Amino acid sequence: MLAQLLGAVHDPSIGRPRARHGWFTEATFSGGSRFGGATFEGSTEFGGATFTGDAQFNAASFTGGALFREATFCSGIWLRRAEFDKVSHLGPLVCGTQMMLDSAVFQQPVTVEIAAAKLSCVRTMWASTAVLHLRYAELDLRDAVLEFPVTIAARADPFPNARTGGSLIETVLSGRVPRVRLVSVGGADAAHLALQDIDLSVCQLAGAVHLDQLKVDGWCTFAKSPSGWSRRKTLAEESHWRVPAARRPARARGWTVHPEEAPKLQPAAVAVLYRQLRKSLEDGKDEPDAAHVYYGECEMRRYDETRPWGERKLLAAYWALSGYGLRATRALVLLAAAMLITIVFLKGFSLPKDTPKQVAAGTVPAGGGKVTFEIDKPTPRIPPGKGSPPSASRRL
Repeated sequence: MLAQLLGAVHDPSIGRPRARHGWFTEATFSGGSRFGGATFEGSTEFGGATFTGDAQFNAASFTGGALFREATFCSGIWLRRAEFDKVSHLGPLVCGTQMMLDSAVFQQPVTVEIAAAKLSCVRTMWASTAVLHLRYAELDLRDAVLEFPVTIAARADPFPNARTGGSLIETVLSGRVPRVRLVSVGGADAAHLALQDIDLSVCQLAGAVHLDQLKVDGWCTFAKSPSGWSRRKTLAEESHWRVPAARRPARARGWTVHPEEAPKLQPAAVAVLYRQLRKSLEDGKDEPDAAHVYYGECEMRRYDETRPWGERKLLAAYWALSGYGLRATRALVLLAAAMLITIVFLKGFSLPKDTPKQVAAGTVPAGGGKVTFEIDKPTPRIPPGKGSPPSASRRL
């Protein structure tokens, strides 16, 4: 059926349908569509097509161009283990649920433009440079292979529709916030990864390689500590650690519950993540966020039971006195309190009530013994009737 639809010829030696060209411009596919294992040797055009059900392209091979411009997938699109040999532009397209690019291979430099609820790139191989412009998506980059720089940026405005001259319709995504959230980069090499305007509040960084070389640009947001704590930006791993480690429910209130699939890290491992991310932010000249990350690093070191007892107590004192040198209000309040206590003690116990007088002591010759007397210098006063002292001009 697929071979008849594409005008393809079946290759017995391969056992999979092959097509030189496929043109499905503005076509409508009702129900599920199955293109699994197909080989598209020429240009494949799905421009303006609408898929009402799941679209299966698992293990498909696109040796030519694969054009999904202005395509709409009301459900999901599956491109697992797909091979894109000469694809330079994928999208813009709209996917109502999830787009699966797990284990897909991109051989050439590519620009991807996708508006989808979820985008899975687990073990996806980027053999060349890539730029991903995303909307709405929860992106999963676990174990992705990044051989060249890959930039992931959130797009604020809808993608343009070249056919109508307006914007791409995103009705299937109505009601969702068009923010892009990175879920995980575990197992990926972050040295070639650049993020711009990405939500990192739930991102799992554990397992990432060269995290200190991650490039974080634009308005990338992190999770925040609960109200009642010292407000700061935190990593998901710290939130996951605090919930099971809490001895009282009040301590865990406001922290994210540890997901089952997330690794349970100890404070020493979380401190390493904070330290690597701090270097990345400092290299990007983002000193304010680097200060938040440094606070989290010190917190994990304070709770790390593998460190010496004296170091942890010193960190506890550093936290109490000045918030690791990052809480100016706390330091100023303690300084004012110390000054007030010092003044009270000086007034009550140290400062004399009367001005001490000068004492002179000496020995009288010829056996007279020692003599001690006070030197009292009276305050200069104007003799009665003398008037005011002469002015400087009169003295001159």
